[in-house]
Amino acid sequence: MNGMDDIATPRRTKEIIQRHGFSFKKSLGQNFLIDQNILNKIVDAAGLDSTKGALEIGPGIGALTEKLAQQAGAVTAVEIDQRLIPILEEVLAPYPGVKVHHGDVLKTDLAALFKSNFAGVSKVSVVANLPYYVTTPILMKLLEERLPLENIVVMIQKEVADRMAARPGTKDYGSLSIAVQYYSVPELVCIVPKTVFIPQPNVESAVIRLAVREQPPVVVDDERHFFEVVQASFAQRRKTISNNLKSRFFPNEGRERLDQLLQAAGIDPSRRGETLSIEEYAVLSNLLRKEGIGLN
Repeated sequence: MNGMDDIATPRRTKEIIQRHGFSFKKSLGQNFLIDQNILNKIVDAAGLDSTKGALEIGPGIGALTEKLAQQAGAVTAVEIDQRLIPILEEVLAPYPGVKVHHGDVLKTDLAALFKSNFAGVSKVSVVANLPYYVTTPILMKLLEERLPLENIVVMIQKEVADRMAARPGTKDYGSLSIAVQYYSVPELVCIVPKTVFIPQPNVESAVIRLAVREQPPVVVDDERHFFEVVQASFAQRRKTISNNLKSRFFPNEGRERLDQLLQAAGIDPSRRGETLSIEEYAVLSNLLRKEGIGLN
């Protein structure tokens, strides 16, 4: 196909939208990419080839889908907006390896979708320009369901990407950083200007790659308990870890027992949650769990 046929150009995008009488729905966070370079960076970061599959979420009018179809052995795109289904069927007609699934990814049984649509491929990556208002729930679903994923390469709000990749002791580091880094190794691929979208979003964007881990970097006795301890530790960022944990787990007791447990875990009670590494949280969570504090 020659470059003129690419969907991700301002001219072709406008032509498709006008021909189908499509109007953008703000509630669905629809922003279509119109820049070939950015699309190529997204696809390259996923490391696809004909033996691998790609799952796309929110394909829009198929600009990224088209690139994925040219690289991957099998592509499935999940689109929530019924109005886009006929457009996708039309523009993706040249690619028999692409399946379009109409539905809400948050309500979709992804394990079943993987079994039926990716049976013939070795590895699958999620590659998507995600709607910004549901970025975190979608990514957490993909990670928590432990789908057989190699990479998750997504365009998201830059501020969220910064939080996902943040290291301890920085202002962006929080419970989201720890959750994402528990399941994957995040790496910022590129920053994306507003000008490469129709319509332009009012936030800066970034492409991030999450290389999905086969095993978490720490051993925790109970994952739910671990994440509960992490979230409690960041409940109020200005408070010490001792204060945050006390209000969550020790509302009626004196502070002494908690501070003893923190010290037993090798953690100074006056530290703040954002200074603790994922390893320290694992030690602390396992110790609290052993003492019967938190989840039953």
